[in-house]
Amino acid sequence: MAEAVSHHESGDQYANAPLPQALTVGGWRVALIIASFSISLPTFLNGAQTALALGFWPAVAAAFLAGTFLCLGGCLTSLVAVRSRLNTYLLIRRSFGLKGAGLVNIIIAIVHFCWFGVNVSFLGDAVAAAGEGFGFSPDFATIVVAGAALMALTTLIGFRALDRLAMIGVPLLAAMILAVCIAAARRHGLVLSPPVTSPYHMTFGIALSALIGADMLTITTLPDLSRYTRTRKGAVLSMALSYPFTAPLLMAGAAIAALATGQTDIMRMITGFGFGAWALALLVMPTWTLNSLNLYSASLSLAATFPRIPRWAFILVGTVVGTGLALMGIIEGFIPFLVVLGVTIPPFAAIYVIDGWTRFRDMDAARSIEDLSGIHWPAICTWAVTSGLAAIALHYDFSVTTVPALDAVILASGLYFALMQVAARRRSLLPA
Repeated sequence: MAEAVSHHESGDQYANAPLPQALTVGGWRVALIIASFSISLPTFLNGAQTALALGFWPAVAAAFLAGTFLCLGGCLTSLVAVRSRLNTYLLIRRSFGLKGAGLVNIIIAIVHFCWFGVNVSFLGDAVAAAGEGFGFSPDFATIVVAGAALMALTTLIGFRALDRLAMIGVPLLAAMILAVCIAAARRHGLVLSPPVTSPYHMTFGIALSALIGADMLTITTLPDLSRYTRTRKGAVLSMALSYPFTAPLLMAGAAIAALATGQTDIMRMITGFGFGAWALALLVMPTWTLNSLNLYSASLSLAATFPRIPRWAFILVGTVVGTGLALMGIIEGFIPFLVVLGVTIPPFAAIYVIDGWTRFRDMDAARSIEDLSGIHWPAICTWAVTSGLAAIALHYDFSVTTVPALDAVILASGLYFALMQVAARRRSLLPA
C-alpha cells in the first residue's frame, strides 16, 4: 500500500488525465499490494463464519472459486485501466456522465463508510480483549468513539506515515493468523466438518457471493492501482499472483482455527491460546491503517463530486456515520452486508469494462473524457434495474446461477448491451 500511495502522490497531477508511461511499474509490485488487501480481520471473520457453516473443504473450494472470479474481474478492470491509463473516477465519469458519476461516487463513499464501521468494531473488540489481558475491562462504545476519532485525525494529518506502518502491520497480522491456526490444530486437532448446531447458516452460493462481495469494491476501484502497471501482460500477471492464492490460503487458516475452536473471534482465540495482550495490540495497526484508507478513499470520491466542500468535512462525516454504524452493531450483519455489496457494486465495473472494449476501444484516452454528457442514461438505468432486481431476488432467496454476485454481473452486462443497441438504433433514425 505504501507503494500505491507514493505512486498516487507522484501522479496526482494526472488525477484528471491519462497517466504517462514513464510512471508505470512492473505487475508483480501491484500484485503484492493487492495480496496485502486480503490479509485483514474482516477476511478472517468472513472465512471463519463460512467454515462453521460449510466445513473445511467446501469453504476452501468457495474461496478458490471466489479468488478465480475476482481474478477474472480484476483482469478485465485492470486491462481497461492499462489500455487507457485512466483512474476509476475517470472511467466511471466517461461511462455514467458527469452527473451520473456523482451518484456513483456517493454510493461508493457510503460503502467505504460502512467498511469503516466494520473495522472500527474490530478495533473495539481487539482493545477490549487486550484490556482484559492487562486486568481491566474497557467500555466497547468508548473505545469505538475514541478509536474512530484518532483514525480521523491520522487521516487528516498523518495518513502517509501510517500507510508505511502497514507494510509492517500486514505481515505481522499474517504471522498472527498462522500462529493461531497452528495453536488451534495442536490443541484441538484438525477438524474438517462443521458443528452439528452451527450458529451460521448459508448455502454454498451465498458463501461464494459473500466472499466475492467482500472484495468487489477493490475490484471496481482497481484501476487506481492497475493503471500504473507497465504492460497488459503484467496486469494479468498481477491478478493471477494475488487472489487465486491469497483467498484459499486465508480461508484455510481461518477455517482450521474456527472449526477447531468453534469461534470466529480471533481476539478471543489469541487470549485463549495464551499469546498475551501484546499480540492483540498488534491487531490494532493494520485495522487502523485500513480504516484510514477507507476515510481517505471516501473523501476523494465525495470531493470530486462536491469540489466546493473541503475534503476534511467528508472525513468527519464519514467518521460520524461509520461510528454510528459500529455502535448500532453493523458487525452482526456482516455476511448480509457482503452479499449486498456483491450485487450492487459489480454492475459499476461491468459497465465501464464494456465501454472500454466497445464505445471507447479505438478512441484516444484523453479525448474520451472530453465533452461528456451530464447523464448517460443506459448506464444509470442498468445499475438501477440490476440492483433493484438483485435485491428482490435476495429477499426471496432466488438465484439463477446460485451465486447472486454472478447473477448481477450477467444481468448488468446483458441489459447494458441491450440498452446500448437501442440507443444506437435511435441515433441512426435521427435526421442527419
